[in-house]
Amino acid sequence: MLHVGGALTVSEVSRLAGVSVRALHHYDQIGLLVPSARSDAGYRLYSRSDLDRLQEILLFRELEIPLDDIAALLSGGAFDRRAALELQHELLTQKAARTRALITSVERAINAERTGVRMTQEEMFEVFGDFDPAEYADEVKARWGKTDAYKESARRTARYTKSDWERFKTESEQIGTDAARLMDEGVPPDDPRAMDVAEQARLQIDTWFYPCSHEMHVGLAEMYIADPRFTATYEKMREGMAQWWHDAILANAARHQ
Repeated sequence: MLHVGGALTVSEVSRLAGVSVRALHHYDQIGLLVPSARSDAGYRLYSRSDLDRLQEILLFRELEIPLDDIAALLSGGAFDRRAALELQHELLTQKAARTRALITSVERAINAERTGVRMTQEEMFEVFGDFDPAEYADEVKARWGKTDAYKESARRTARYTKSDWERFKTESEQIGTDAARLMDEGVPPDDPRAMDVAEQARLQIDTWFYPCSHEMHVGLAEMYIADPRFTATYEKMREGMAQWWHDAILANAARHQ
């Protein structure tokens, strides 16, 4: 509820700014943020200028500056709110950059523990080229983390070494090469040869990661053309391959029904 001149009570400011009533009382007691007015009943009332000052206080607190130092910064007629905001923006930007770097470091450590892939970044790029498995780790967990397939994949890959991943990559490249060759020869996706390559891909997933039924493989095929990132991967190999590969997987699944 707004009061005289649009002022807010301490409880309203608490909810608005996410600051406890106790903290606001403390700021008042030490003279850091003294409300501009009081109600007839003696309750604190905060004006717009009080809220501006509170914003300054909270921004400085975010930078872990002690209350006494904040009081000194805000005191006196020489205080320049715009200059202070620009300084706070610069300091917070630096803090955010450090935080992002820390988050990235922790995510890499978590992924290493989760997958068991104990490789340096150089080794990772050596094995996977431009593809970084860690890039999609969070998304994969969010979408499929509770599924049996995800749990089984995590269990299996936890044992894989660099040599294992190199072998997997070689198999994948061979499947891609075979599919591209068939496309170059003009072989349609429902040709038995195309379906055989699609079956090899399904069995590779089944062997390396989790039991992959034909129905599940069809679901993956739909993602290959629905998700631009997957589509781009296949299009780099051959123009039109994403759709061709999708159709070959569906045809292979149909012949096994």
